[in-house]
Amino acid sequence: MQILIVYDSFFGNTEQIARQIGEALDKTHKVETVRAGDATAEMTTAAELLIVGSPTRGFRPSEDTARFLDLFGRGSLDGKKVAAFDTRIPVETIQSGLLRFIVNKGGYAAPAIAKKLERSGARLIAPPEGFFVNGTEGPLKEGELERAAAWARSLISG
Repeated sequence: MQILIVYDSFFGNTEQIARQIGEALDKTHKVETVRAGDATAEMTTAAELLIVGSPTRGFRPSEDTARFLDLFGRGSLDGKKVAAFDTRIPVETIQSGLLRFIVNKGGYAAPAIAKKLERSGARLIAPPEGFFVNGTEGPLKEGELERAAAWARSLISG
């Protein structure tokens, strides 16, 4: 299976997750991992599975991730298998009650990515996944790279 992983990263956390996903899958599949700013719609043509990830920025995907997703109109990814992930701060670690409320209402990047991919006709093969960072700049919480590898393997086991 050909797999394309498209990601964006500001502090390296989302990139670490994307690369871990790629490493977990490249033993048995052909995997290409590309930054969202360098990804093109044509790259998705040969991919049998498209995985898109972004840090959560203002309750949504990064600008480069959003631009990549905007390349696809309705039906342009008809039937293509997709999965979405993000990096995020766990809501329970946010000190401010007001900010926790805003995060709970605003959401995270992965569900927005999944929704955009589905609007383009793609078939989501797993619920959107979030991987946790400690603070705005990270680092990743302990165990998240292992969890990312397990999540990646679950995408192809079904």
